[in-house]
Amino acid sequence: MSLPTDFTIIIKGVQSSCIHCNLATAVKLSEHAIRVLWLGKTIYERDNMNQEKVIVIDFGGQYNQLVARRVRECNVYCEIYSYKTPLEQIKAMNPKGIILTGGPNSCYEEGSPTCTKELFELGVPVLGLCYGAQLMQHVLGGKVEKAPVREYGKTETFVDKSSALFGDVSEKTIVWMSHFDYISQVAPGFKIIAHTADCPVAAAECKEKNLYAIQFHPEVLHTQEGTKMLHNFVRGVCGCAGTWKMDAFVENTIKEIREKVGDGKVLLALSGGVDSSVAAGLLSRAIGKQLTCVFVDHGLLRKNEGDEVEGVFGPNGQFDLNFIRVNAQERYYSKLAGVTEPEAKRKIIGEEFIRVFEEEAKKIGAVDFLAQGTIYPDVVESGLGGESAVIKSHHNVGGLPDFVDFKEIIEPLRNLFKDEVRKAGLELGIPENLVFRQPFPGPGLGIRIIGEVTADKVRIVQDADFIYREEVDKAVAEYKKANGEAPAWMPNQYFAALTNMRSVGVMGDERTYDYAVALRAVNTIDFMTAESAEIPFAVLQTVMSRIINEVRGVNRVFYDLTSKPPGTIEFE
Repeated sequence: MSLPTDFTIIIKGVQSSCIHCNLATAVKLSEHAIRVLWLGKTIYERDNMNQEKVIVIDFGGQYNQLVARRVRECNVYCEIYSYKTPLEQIKAMNPKGIILTGGPNSCYEEGSPTCTKELFELGVPVLGLCYGAQLMQHVLGGKVEKAPVREYGKTETFVDKSSALFGDVSEKTIVWMSHFDYISQVAPGFKIIAHTADCPVAAAECKEKNLYAIQFHPEVLHTQEGTKMLHNFVRGVCGCAGTWKMDAFVENTIKEIREKVGDGKVLLALSGGVDSSVAAGLLSRAIGKQLTCVFVDHGLLRKNEGDEVEGVFGPNGQFDLNFIRVNAQERYYSKLAGVTEPEAKRKIIGEEFIRVFEEEAKKIGAVDFLAQGTIYPDVVESGLGGESAVIKSHHNVGGLPDFVDFKEIIEPLRNLFKDEVRKAGLELGIPENLVFRQPFPGPGLGIRIIGEVTADKVRIVQDADFIYREEVDKAVAEYKKANGEAPAWMPNQYFAALTNMRSVGVMGDERTYDYAVALRAVNTIDFMTAESAEIPFAVLQTVMSRIINEVRGVNRVFYDLTSKPPGTIEFE
């Protein structure tokens, strides 16, 4: 049997569902007729072969997917490939531009990820970011070495506005630096076009060959004008017209689902969150009652959330689909007893997650496809986006076991970031209140409880989180009523978590020894980078007072000021 031309895509898809999978495992899975359909990818490879595209080459940077997201903000389709991808394969894709990502290595050390000089001789514009910039200079004859002063964080940078990258950028701008090596000497033919107080080569260009090197990270929100810089490269230097649109994605995905599923049955893991809801909308539009949505109430949901999910998707809801609710609280609590390590908790939750679906599949008869609401941030943080290291496993990515008892896994949103998922939801006509619902991780409160998960800890964080969200929502509503618009501080995501810290307190003249609750609120557009939201102190005081007075077992409340990076949005 000859392998299809997209065999690497199939293998990559298998790996996305089985973090421990290797080639041998993939072969084993194929013997069990288990294949992976990566809808978000195959659509554009099959139906848009002539679609203009930019290629991102990954050297192990954690923000490889974010680079791709920024390119797509320019309405240009983007694909990510490992630095190990053969040059001929890259050339055959006929990219309009190439972007080299950051990475954790030193480009001058033996064994570090690298590329050939020929990559820069294809006649295609190339932009190197951080490690990618250093590698470009190293390969082309420049010098990279340990920096006398390491730069990390927001840094004032001076740019040459005559460069095509910086024409509409402020001469003095703030960028996000994160490097311990630096370019001490540019390669022949390059000129310096940006610098900082400690970094003599913050950016360099060889205009004649359309080669650009940027030491900082324009893809993260901390770089104030980074989006402009990437737009200048993609739309200006590369000459892309910007033809990639969300309405085409929705239309093509529905078509692809119909073709693949045929008269088969699909089982969807429905959490009621944005991702699984949009996946349900796509599948419902495509195949109707052939879709069965299984909602697992694992006892790790927000307060009253199980009933709310059933109200939207159940028999009395607006969706034409089959809905099954499984109450598995005790099953999960039993499996999680005594477990404190975050990755172990995620793996357990993932294992039970898929076992429940296998059981439900047996009850309803033959099921051909398992559908999941996996999206890009899930994948990148699971370390599956090319060469990236694992930050954390996700229940629908790295947390799944090696054997899945379905013919195929359908992940129609795998290629989208959170804001793109919401756009797709609106295209499908899903109500705004559902599309813009607060994000919630698949493992639920299990990763918002530091340490062991118990029923009592779940009760604490449910009650604290409910109070927090209620007070923030109330403050936002009052501001809108008074000013006609949402406040600038309105967070994109906000929740309460339970720390494992216990401390002495005094309540009613009595000594207490109780837990501390941490409040988290962030502003973000893509959930790959985020800043702490500046919620008014008066609101936080009200939340603190209510939590301590109303939630038994809590005597302290903290507010988390950490941005992403260096932190993550969730706690574990």
